[in-house]
Amino acid sequence: MSTFILTFRNDPTVTPTAAQEQLWADWFAEIQEHIADFGTRVGQAVMLGDNPATPDSLSGFMKVEADNLDAAVKLASGCPGLTYGGRVEVGEPVAM
Repeated sequence: MSTFILTFRNDPTVTPTAAQEQLWADWFAEIQEHIADFGTRVGQAVMLGDNPATPDSLSGFMKVEADNLDAAVKLASGCPGLTYGGRVEVGEPVAM
């Protein structure tokens, strides 16, 4: 098993409904055995770089354990934020 980082991006002006929050809780329960570090939600975020004006913003992260990148992507594909316009980025940390 390898560790992968899931970063969540959402419209910072949208507050999840109670039903959407429940979907997140259900998803976390579903993938619980793969969660290596639950991470945290992110409040305010600032994007630096060539194109800082993006329609979404970093909203949280977590670390998961999976056999490979494809398996980590499959885990991430169940993210409830994807159903209401959010995005998930899946990355594999590189040893320095």
